[in-house]
Amino acid sequence: MTTQNNKIRKVKLELLRPGPAHNQLLSPLTPYIALCGEDGPVTVQMPFEHRQLLMRLRRLRYESNKDPAKDEQRQAEVHDIGESIGRVLGQVPALLSELGESTLETRQLVHLALSLSAFELGLIPFEFAIGMEGFPSSGSPLFLQTRRPITITREIRRGHPLRIIWNRPPRILFVSAQPDGLVVPAQAHLQALRSAIEPWVKIRDTDKAKDRIGDVKNILTVLPNASLKQIREACAATEYTHIHILAHGAPLEDSGDKRYGVALCNELDLGKDIVDGERLAIALTARDASGKMKLRPTLVTLATCDSGNIETVLTPGGSIAHELHAAGIPWVIASQFPLWMRASSIAAEVLYSRLLEGIDPRRVLYELRQRLRTDSSGTHDWASIVAYATVPEDFEQQVDDFRDKQVRAGLEVKFGRIDELVGADDNDIKKIASIPEGCDVEIESLCKTIRVELKVWREEPEAQSSPKVKAERLGMSAASEKRIGIAFYLLADSKPTNPDENVKWKNEGKKAYEAAREFYREALEVEPHNHWVITQYLSIMATPVLADVPVFKDLSKNYVRSWGAARQIAEWQLIKSTGLDRAWALGTLAELALLGMAHGGKSFGQKQAEEEITRYCAEMLTLLGPDAFAIISTKRQFKRYIRFWNREEWKDLPFVALKALGDKSSGGTQKVDTIA
Repeated sequence: MTTQNNKIRKVKLELLRPGPAHNQLLSPLTPYIALCGEDGPVTVQMPFEHRQLLMRLRRLRYESNKDPAKDEQRQAEVHDIGESIGRVLGQVPALLSELGESTLETRQLVHLALSLSAFELGLIPFEFAIGMEGFPSSGSPLFLQTRRPITITREIRRGHPLRIIWNRPPRILFVSAQPDGLVVPAQAHLQALRSAIEPWVKIRDTDKAKDRIGDVKNILTVLPNASLKQIREACAATEYTHIHILAHGAPLEDSGDKRYGVALCNELDLGKDIVDGERLAIALTARDASGKMKLRPTLVTLATCDSGNIETVLTPGGSIAHELHAAGIPWVIASQFPLWMRASSIAAEVLYSRLLEGIDPRRVLYELRQRLRTDSSGTHDWASIVAYATVPEDFEQQVDDFRDKQVRAGLEVKFGRIDELVGADDNDIKKIASIPEGCDVEIESLCKTIRVELKVWREEPEAQSSPKVKAERLGMSAASEKRIGIAFYLLADSKPTNPDENVKWKNEGKKAYEAAREFYREALEVEPHNHWVITQYLSIMATPVLADVPVFKDLSKNYVRSWGAARQIAEWQLIKSTGLDRAWALGTLAELALLGMAHGGKSFGQKQAEEEITRYCAEMLTLLGPDAFAIISTKRQFKRYIRFWNREEWKDLPFVALKALGDKSSGGTQKVDTIA
């Protein structure tokens, strides 16, 4: 759920003129219609003659024999063009009004979406704009100032909205090309991408490096010295969400007009094949062998000089970035001028590390400009970055859903490693874990990292202003502490001959269980009608770690009403829900039936619990099938009641649940000692 405090304020500015998009030169005499906000149209003129602007833009191309920090003529040109563009934007009163409505106190990010229909306007580097009087931080670059953060994207006017699905499992294609001896920083970019995906790569022992390479390849595909044919075949075979292209930009002649293309490798001799935007777009949106159209990449990044440079307006077609966006790729990030190699590496690092974390790409663009301004000193690389973007109405919700999924997936990677080390993921409920010697430090470090990440997640603006999100993240924190507690108790059990270590880890385990209890309690206070939270609170209160025999006997006196309320809420959800929601409600009711032996009082007995567990679990299995995540998760929870939270009062019930869920590893009722 996106909250108002964290919401990005979108301001759209459309610049229109009559006639076709191409074959029109810039002139101060040409009137353009500017549309912004609810105000009426305003006529604006561009203060550039076409030939004059082309000459000025050429001065912004870095000279190979000159230090950019000492190139005073280029720096002056950057400032003069920025002021000219700032005056153009200042001709639109509604724009100043819209920018002024953003909240200074919260430093709300403003997204200026620039919609351009005319190719000649694409020549103008709006990203250089300097704020004029009345704009935030007048006299400073508009998209660098921090007083009122503003990020800018461009978009092509369309007759219908472009479909975008941001919340997809990341699959990245990295394309690099070095034809005819050209050199690109391929290793630096590969390292940036590899570091960006690291939190979601399965953690393995050092002697399983080959397996980890396979894990990396499931997320990242590398095409070195790529030809257009290889790119097309890769995109036809696999549905990539992100494509990063690292190559040199190069001029090409098309119908007598000069354009810029990407210097890829020739299929035959690794010579240079200069590919224009149209050919590249066809390759990136290729159909598979059956002719089926795959989902287009969500985002393409072009670490290619002049990939956002239109150069000519005489014939149809724009820059490479423009062509890719026109072909239906929702987000294209490119460079409208030559880019220093160091800057391109910084861009790859910032873009992919932050995007994969689930940060809104508009925020990432703003951060990238800030980073390039500080780390690529003396250059205008911060303004070279140009983004063509589609932002539908539900975009922020899609981004939030993706972030939620990425946080959970990253935590699961760490827990997967912990569970592997302590044996908590072993399907054999009778097996005593054999924990490798010396893994204490790794487990402790992973647990510390998990806690830090969860704390950051809980404190994000979405969680602070949405009770539903806050309760969910508190519940996730509680579940994580519970898993940490299990790991610490297993670690303690692996040290029977070392009393000090045994006591240490048992104490740490108990602290984790207590932390889980408190998080569940907080979640209940925030969302008292959430049946899953109530169930998990009742579960943690009944574990042997927190409830010895005397405490356990008194649980029904204190919590029978909470137990009954959870059952009623889950049953109400069962009546009106279908599919996965119904399955989760069934799982909750099955677990509540088991917990009835602790909280249900004398009126709820073993036989009724067995009947309810069998009925709910059997329906759940019929509804979803044995391989559904909800079935696997529910089986894992019931196995915890056998292996980690074993009690005489419910010793048979987890086996009843597992049998009804189709689990063949549980066998029958058997004696299993609890870890507590």
